Amino acid sequence: MTDQAFPRQAPWAERLGALIKPFDEGPIPRPPDTLWAFFRWCLRGSIPILLIASFVSVLAGTAEVVSAILLGTVIDLAAESSPATLWSDHALLFAGIAIFLVVLRPLTFGASAAFQSVVIGPSLNVLVLSRLHRWTLGQDITFFDNDFAGRIAQKQMQTGRAVTEATVEFINTIVFALSSVVATMILVVAIDWRVGLLLGVWFAAYLAYISRFLPRIRVRAQERAAARAVVTGQVVDTITNMRTVKLFAHAEAEDEAAIRAMDSYRERTLDYGTISTSFRFGLMVIAGLLPVLMVGMALHLWTQGTATPGDIAATGTVALRIAQMTGWVSFALMGLYANVGEVEDGMNTLAHNHSMADAPGARPLPSANGIRFEDVSFSYGREDDEDEDAGGLRDLNLHIAPHEKIGLVGASGAGKSTLVALLLRLYDVEKGRVTVGGQDVRETTQESLRRAIGMVTQETAMFNRSARDNIRYGRPDATDEEVVAAARAARAHDFILTLEDFKGRKGYDAHLGERGVKLSGGQRQRIALARAMLKNAPILVLDEATSALDSEVEAEIQDALEVAMVGKTVIAIAHRLSTIASMDRIVVMDAGTIVEEGTHDALLARSGLYARYWNRQSGGFLQMDAEAAE
Repeated sequence: MTDQAFPRQAPWAERLGALIKPFDEGPIPRPPDTLWAFFRWCLRGSIPILLIASFVSVLAGTAEVVSAILLGTVIDLAAESSPATLWSDHALLFAGIAIFLVVLRPLTFGASAAFQSVVIGPSLNVLVLSRLHRWTLGQDITFFDNDFAGRIAQKQMQTGRAVTEATVEFINTIVFALSSVVATMILVVAIDWRVGLLLGVWFAAYLAYISRFLPRIRVRAQERAAARAVVTGQVVDTITNMRTVKLFAHAEAEDEAAIRAMDSYRERTLDYGTISTSFRFGLMVIAGLLPVLMVGMALHLWTQGTATPGDIAATGTVALRIAQMTGWVSFALMGLYANVGEVEDGMNTLAHNHSMADAPGARPLPSANGIRFEDVSFSYGREDDEDEDAGGLRDLNLHIAPHEKIGLVGASGAGKSTLVALLLRLYDVEKGRVTVGGQDVRETTQESLRRAIGMVTQETAMFNRSARDNIRYGRPDATDEEVVAAARAARAHDFILTLEDFKGRKGYDAHLGERGVKLSGGQRQRIALARAMLKNAPILVLDEATSALDSEVEAEIQDALEVAMVGKTVIAIAHRLSTIASMDRIVVMDAGTIVEEGTHDALLARSGLYARYWNRQSGGFLQMDAEAAE
């Protein structure tokens, strides 16, 4: 068969696939922390289509029983009619039965399959996954710091898949099976109420059995999902830090850590396999009883003259069908409850409220004219903030005028990075307030605040995308010419032209590898500088922005930065004092407070902490840790 015989996406499939919109518009409400409410949150917007799919599944389940009724009718007609006149007497009826079996029944099952595989499966999975991803993106930075990146990603993928599969299995199996059982009940009651009573007793025993086992399957599925996520997190964490693993020759230790996680996952999988085997065995015994009981009762009624051979055939057909369906349903129920357990496990990780959400009525930043830190204290949630090397701020006051350029100096833990993090509202102050343009950052939308701030850090972050896309991240609507101009200004253009990835993409199209591992530290910093220059935000934060550059390239970058800083408010953190000596003002921090501030010359004349740092430089770098220890 050629590929043209089975097109990838037929027009009818494209139209059906659009019945459920796969992406939300507007803000995402908080996901509930209870299971069924969480399911409703995930399925919001798709419920009408799911109800239609359920109705189609009911029709398909009923069609199975109708087929059995028609079989019984044919047998009774054959038993009652003369062979010579059978076809002539019942031609229209037989034609109708043939049309039902050849046309209507396949159409019903085809429609049910289309709803499950084309309408629900593809779009619903993307809808749930996109909602979870958008909600997770809104979490504060601590949420990501406290977990494995791989584990969070696994939870998103796991939960989206599990919600989709649970929904499809419910419609495909539970609704279908229930409609078949109800239609069968109507059929056998029409034959004799005692057969219906027997089926009702069996069904009650069936429900009692599965209600005893399925909650235990759900718990063990949740434990298995949690163990699997730990394996993913461990493996991704090792792979992400593979250079460190190689440099410290710890491959064996990482292997042992992964094996421990995998062994725990194996144990939880064995637990799940044990209970699922017991469940299925008992279910097969119960299923085997049904045709014995129902056919036996039909035969008994036939001996009493209250049932026809057609009734026996119809009863036997539906009894065997339900017995066979029980095995299929057992698989589906285990899968359904396993998926419910995985949804619960993912919900426990992902359905947390945003601790750094925009305040009600938050406004866009009106301007970036002036930055103020007013009596600001922050200790990263520690109750005891007496450790001076632990970072944080204590009753800090700082005013940065519009277009002023300040340098921040201090030993590790002095609070420099904390000050910048509070400006960006990566954390909220515990006391006091931070304002930009006269507006409290807590009353400002985070998006507008961070659009007004361009930042280059010492540990530059790169995406495994092209060099062009990494630079354009600063301003997504920038033209290629503007990207190249920013790269030239950051002295990155020449080395970008030499790049080539493993797929043969070259220059600005070459991908940089995960976190930019294919670049040197200096190359990563230059691309980060190009990104910040392209963003052209009114506030520029430089956190050791040239620390990974050699002296010659640093001198070139300093010239470029001088141009980039024109007309901007600048905060520059540096241990290499030569990079900030020309700033309008230098702020010296120690133990979360400001101890000195002034120009470079004024601070040297004071012979204070800054002067000691300057005098202790060796090769342009500060020996601040030794000074702090002293």
